[in-house]
Amino acid sequence: MKRITIKFLTTLLFSTLAFVPLTTFSAEENPLPGEGTTVAELDRVVDEDRPTLSADAAFMSQYVWRGYGYSKDSLVIQPSVTAGYKGFSMLIWGNLDTDYAFEPYKGEAKWNETDLAIYYGHSFGMVGLEAGFVYYALEGMDDSKEFFLSVGLDAILAPTLTVYREISKYQGWYIALGLGHSFELPYDMLLNLAGTFGYYYSNNDNMMEYNSDLMPTENRFSGLHDGLLSVGLTIPFWKYFTVTPSMSYAFPLSHQADNELQALSLDGKANHLFGGVTLSMAF
Repeated sequence: MKRITIKFLTTLLFSTLAFVPLTTFSAEENPLPGEGTTVAELDRVVDEDRPTLSADAAFMSQYVWRGYGYSKDSLVIQPSVTAGYKGFSMLIWGNLDTDYAFEPYKGEAKWNETDLAIYYGHSFGMVGLEAGFVYYALEGMDDSKEFFLSVGLDAILAPTLTVYREISKYQGWYIALGLGHSFELPYDMLLNLAGTFGYYYSNNDNMMEYNSDLMPTENRFSGLHDGLLSVGLTIPFWKYFTVTPSMSYAFPLSHQADNELQALSLDGKANHLFGGVTLSMAF
């Protein structure tokens, strides 16, 4: 999936950073890379006048993004590093498939994605706004670029509406409604519940509907696309660290999405049950 080639030592570096407690998707839904691979994280009170740094390493049973299964029968390691200052943030995220399913790298560990996101967020009372740009560098595919705008409400279930605009090969709109809630538990732990529901509208012939034979039709995809339900337990330890075991279930929201997700997922499935653990550091 990407033209960017990163040596295995880089992967080890990212993973090490995460061990020594991000993305824009938590109970608010991360609109950034790796969306759907983690659930709501521990809320952090941030002083916008000082720089912040976060690092994560997620060890997941499958890479699933917007309903698509992008790995098959292998552990994936997804490190990320986020730096922020005065509302501005920059995130680098990657995916390492430890048992790649396709030639010429079948059976090997393969780094196949590196994403860069730059975004700005600000709160106006109960309303939070965030806008930014994401560059997806994909091995074996055309790189992808999209802008996004997110509006969240500090209210029950923390509703968040995020609109993405893809501007490269797969031009179109993806709209996601996110809901989430965290329950406080003893020892500062949190039980996190989250759900995301997506709608996709294609603007060109690169994203089409598929029929029951999983063959593309002449109709561009337009309609409800995918849902994601997640549960996770945030466990803090020491001062700056958390560990979050989680389970997620991704599923199609329409018959046309069912066909399309089966056709385009690497495991040939439209429904995905996956889980893992995320190690995080923030200061």
